[in-house]
Amino acid sequence: MVGAVADWEDVRRLALALPDTEEQRSRGQASWRVHGKLFVLERPLRKRDLEELGAAAPDGPVLAARTEHLTAKAALLVDDPSVYFTTSHFDGYPMILVVLTRIGLTDLAELIVEAWLSKAPKRLAAEYIATHGLGGDDGV
Repeated sequence: MVGAVADWEDVRRLALALPDTEEQRSRGQASWRVHGKLFVLERPLRKRDLEELGAAAPDGPVLAARTEHLTAKAALLVDDPSVYFTTSHFDGYPMILVVLTRIGLTDLAELIVEAWLSKAPKRLAAEYIATHGLGGDDGV
């Protein structure tokens, strides 16, 4: 982990800086969508998750982020298992869980941009890439 750690205000700022993104709240938890398609959300661990993870269950806030595909998800899981994890609920689904207090802002920005790109309409994603390049930075 490099630099400051992230919090929900960082997630909100980074997600809402992306074109055509809206925040929604359900059951007190936030999610961010592009053209109605979910790309990141608050995802507290549920009873089944806690039972499954046992002592490895992280404390603190958990972010769920869409990945481009299962290979990208697998790469993140290998990259830093202290930050990225999954549960059986997400088996076969391209979504990664993130311990929010263990991810640096640069990595969070990149994760959110990649999640957004995976769900944004192709034309909008192409416009974003043409303007900003691939990936993100702290300013998105």
